Amino acid sequence: MKKTTKVKINNVKGLHARVVAMVVHKVSKLQKKFHVQIYIYKNNKKISATALMPLVLLKIKQDEEILVEVVSEKDNEKDIDTVLKDISEYLSGNFNIVDEQSIKNIDNIIHNNTIAWEKIFNSLASGLMVTDENNIITLFNPMAEKILGIPANKLIGKKVYEVIPDTKSHIVRKSKVASLGIRKVINSTIIMLNHTPIIINGQIKGVATLFQDISKMEQITGELTEVKELKERFELILDSVQDGICVLNKEGYVTYANSSYANILKSDDEALIGENIKAISPNGLRRKVLISGKSERGKIIKKRNGVIIAADVSPIIVDGKINGVVSVVKDLTQILNLSQNLNKAQAKAEYFEDELLRTKKPNKSFNKFIGNSGNVKDVLAIASKAAKSNSTVLIKGESGTGKEIIAEGIHFASNRSNGPFIRVNCAAMPTSLLESELFGHEKGAFTGAIKRKLGKFELANKGTIFLDEIGETDKSMQAKLLRVLQQREFQRVGGEDTIKVDVRIICATNRNLEDMVNKEQFREDLYYRLNVIPIILPSLKERKQDIPILIEHFIEKISNEMGGNVKGITNDALDCLIKYKWPGNVRELENLIERLITLSEGKYIDVEELPIYIKQENLQNIERNHIKNGNEEKNNEVYMERENIKKNPQEEYIRDKEENIKSMIEDSEEILPLKEYEKIVIEKALKKYGSFNAAAKVLGVTHKTVASKARKYGISKVVSWEKTH
Repeated sequence: MKKTTKVKINNVKGLHARVVAMVVHKVSKLQKKFHVQIYIYKNNKKISATALMPLVLLKIKQDEEILVEVVSEKDNEKDIDTVLKDISEYLSGNFNIVDEQSIKNIDNIIHNNTIAWEKIFNSLASGLMVTDENNIITLFNPMAEKILGIPANKLIGKKVYEVIPDTKSHIVRKSKVASLGIRKVINSTIIMLNHTPIIINGQIKGVATLFQDISKMEQITGELTEVKELKERFELILDSVQDGICVLNKEGYVTYANSSYANILKSDDEALIGENIKAISPNGLRRKVLISGKSERGKIIKKRNGVIIAADVSPIIVDGKINGVVSVVKDLTQILNLSQNLNKAQAKAEYFEDELLRTKKPNKSFNKFIGNSGNVKDVLAIASKAAKSNSTVLIKGESGTGKEIIAEGIHFASNRSNGPFIRVNCAAMPTSLLESELFGHEKGAFTGAIKRKLGKFELANKGTIFLDEIGETDKSMQAKLLRVLQQREFQRVGGEDTIKVDVRIICATNRNLEDMVNKEQFREDLYYRLNVIPIILPSLKERKQDIPILIEHFIEKISNEMGGNVKGITNDALDCLIKYKWPGNVRELENLIERLITLSEGKYIDVEELPIYIKQENLQNIERNHIKNGNEEKNNEVYMERENIKKNPQEEYIRDKEENIKSMIEDSEEILPLKEYEKIVIEKALKKYGSFNAAAKVLGVTHKTVASKARKYGISKVVSWEKTH
């Protein structure tokens, strides 16, 4: 029983190779489930719906109509209708489309191969018939039609033994053994038949039968022109491929080796022919297959000359006997080298990407974190990356290093910037109050709970919560925090309702959590939940090059807030602050600048105004350096440093230096480098006018140029740092 229906193809690209593969997969399932056969007609051409290549060759385009036929050996009309409806809806659909670029590339490859295969099949000098695993004819080329005298449309979809009596195709499918060189007379034509099983992944998928008309060859005794021509064609094809091909006869002698094989093995192909495998490779794959008759595929071999190859070696079986061996090899050396180069290039690309992120200007959300040192750039690069995700961040660093500023920057640089940023200092309250602070409480949960209170986690919903000093929490609170991290849910104190929240967690600590985990003071599971993206802030002593920038920032900020007159700091005072160790980090520096601005009566902060402990540490450093260098006059120099702090004899220092240089210029006929004269001019201008701005106006350059030159030439104890904007 059979039924047909017309189907209009709506897919934009029609039934191209990729879509046909999807159709074949669908049809195979339907045929297996309902025990039916499905065919597709176009222009009176009948194609089995499981035959991929013939369907591709139909070139069915969008808006074309095709005829779908469902055939069942049983009179089950309901099943046929179900199958017909299912496959019709599937064919008229748009199919699933994923990565467009990948599909385009695949389509181009399949399209090119389809055209090539079509031309090969139609131009073959021999007839070709292909049957599937059910012995149904799926392919019948024009030469086969001519040899057998039967139109293809009368054979396609039929059982092979029903239309071609005495064929061994179905026997070969069952035995999985090729049947070659069978002589047969069909319609007064002498035919040579070769039945070859199509085996994929160890499964029989059908049989390919090659029909060759040998009538003329038998009529012309001794003339093998066509055979020679065919052989030459095959050799030309084999010599043009990049894979190396080597053939052995049953005695193990090399009868053929193409040029690619010789090139891969770095040998002479003519020298290989006639060699016996016992002599050239007694323990190799080819001899193994010649003895066993079992194929060896995908074997990776490193040859003595360093070449790495992938080898497929198959036996040539004729009438059930081993008649030789075919070896196909691929040179993997270049591929492996390309792979290594690709890995190196990829590693470089990742490195340059990280460097680009590190050096480019960070997000404006991090503007509060002042600094331009390498350590700061690294921290801001990691923080910028962290802002792009919703992962938990753990910020580590000493007190006063700016952990909260980084947390705030991550929040406002993230996609949660429109949500709340809630801060909680875990060390500022006992556990009982901290639990209520974080999770809230219900009315009457404890004494004094006169109404419901929302916790910080609830307030931070759709935003970020910053848990500072997380290392100060006890084990019970850590367990509750772990649940929030894992489940994103909690209960208020005294409540029973489970509250779900969408909140990002950023934690900070100045303690060594790893050491606390080892001492069982901090939960290991919580630590690993928190330490998803660790950010370690450097202490101020690890980024001393940022101290001048920080001082300039704090002077401007605090002076504006307090209405002070302080404009800058002298180089001597700056030098003392740079040499100080700053145990309190940036917070200590900011507090010190605020104190100095409050107490200072001049426009510039000088050494005399610095706290005694900073000046004493500076002197101790000088004394230690003198002792280390073994300077015998250390006591005198230390004394002079102390006197400089007290008296600040800038005029004498500058005058002596200027006179020495002038004397050197006037007394010598030698012309000094321009930078020496430039140094004198800048030093004199700064001495006279007292600031970068004033000196720059007189010299006719920008204040930034004067400041840069002063630093370059080490001009100190002369001028105060002034705002340059």
